[in-house]
Amino acid sequence: MVILIGNQKGGAGKSTVTLLLANYLSEIHQQKVTVLDMDYQQSVASKYEKAKVLDNIAPYEVIPADLKHFPILLKVLTKNPKEIVLIDLPGKMDDDGLIPVIVSGDLILSPFNYDEFSVDSTLLFAMVTRNINSQAPIVFIPNRIKSNVRYTTRHDVDKVLTEFGEVSLALADRIDFQRVDTLHTPAILFPVILPLFDAIYEKYIKRKELKC
Repeated sequence: MVILIGNQKGGAGKSTVTLLLANYLSEIHQQKVTVLDMDYQQSVASKYEKAKVLDNIAPYEVIPADLKHFPILLKVLTKNPKEIVLIDLPGKMDDDGLIPVIVSGDLILSPFNYDEFSVDSTLLFAMVTRNINSQAPIVFIPNRIKSNVRYTTRHDVDKVLTEFGEVSLALADRIDFQRVDTLHTPAILFPVILPLFDAIYEKYIKRKELKC
């Protein structure tokens, strides 16, 4: 199974969601996971290399991946139908090399925030990905939501996004997310992330596995 994590806007939380999901799948469900870091900043790959320096045993592999090498990597990684490949997409969608990546996705996750720029970039991302891949479900993840802020446009934004996919449960804004790495997710975050990832796992990932 191939899961894409993307948004046009930098700082939407793509890399954090990629790490959280990789940790969740490998720790909670003992899944075989490989992460392809295609983001230009390659923050996931950087955390992975830092963990290796400390001689820690990695629960999954992170591969810094170039778009031109994607077809070969996909062919190798999907030989095992039980393997889950997570792809942290680049922040920009203006490269034709992304087309085969988007086509390969079985599930697309798009973290976003309820500010104007984030919503606009999320809509653009949704339109581009849906035009290229009409089959994969898109799940929009409200991210870094502050409990003391009233998001006046939230209902209207959700209504527009549901034309392309599903708006999931939100991830609250927590400083502890900065402590997530390729080895573990801090236990204090589990009450925050489990409702979201359990729902995604049951509705999309588990169903795909049963079909395999």
